[in-house]
Amino acid sequence: MEIFGIDFSCAFGSLRDGKIPEKDCLLPLLSKLLGYAIVAASTTVKLPQIMKILKHNSIRGLSMVAFELEVVGYTIALAYCLHKGLPFSAYGELAFLLIQAIILVAIMYYFSQPMGIKMWIRPLIYCAVAPTILAGQIDPVLFEALYASQHAIFFFARVPQIWENFQNKSTGELSFLTSLMNSAGSMVRVFTSIQEKAPTSVVLGSVIGIVTNGTILSQIILYSKPQAAKEKKMK
Repeated sequence: MEIFGIDFSCAFGSLRDGKIPEKDCLLPLLSKLLGYAIVAASTTVKLPQIMKILKHNSIRGLSMVAFELEVVGYTIALAYCLHKGLPFSAYGELAFLLIQAIILVAIMYYFSQPMGIKMWIRPLIYCAVAPTILAGQIDPVLFEALYASQHAIFFFARVPQIWENFQNKSTGELSFLTSLMNSAGSMVRVFTSIQEKAPTSVVLGSVIGIVTNGTILSQIILYSKPQAAKEKKMK
């Protein structure tokens, strides 16, 4: 019995016989289900962050470079997974995260008006290069090197935001819900990537996500109480 590419016959067969499904049967099934759950959840991951910015008409405390690098990282990761022919359940969230990340950066540009020439150059370069990368129309060796670099890109995409939070002792307009979902998604993705026999580099990217997203989430929790107390005094 197969539904959406997920084979339930092994599990249903065991349950029908009154037995608990074997590990070799249960883990791949769980991996597939969790993979699709991540993909489904990814459609709304960045919406809390987008809504918070629009609600307050502010990007206070947000690092522009961090969010721009995130777009680059998602683009490379998505292109690599497509090129490797991995199952959609193993990378599908990257497509939705990329779309939302682009929308988020566009909103940040809007609230950063007026934009100088230097700021316009970055999105123009991205629009010129991204289609070629997504189509996989680059040398395979270069592609591997590019994907290896995306781990550094994601790492350094978080570092400016982490540093800014530390300096300000505040996380500004960062969304707790978005950071929580990013952290949870990275943890689950480590398990699903291993089960789907994804390349080690894919698993490493999820581990880096756990560390960096977890750090930002911790900062939001740590700095939220002092900020709330300060706002209460001002009232």
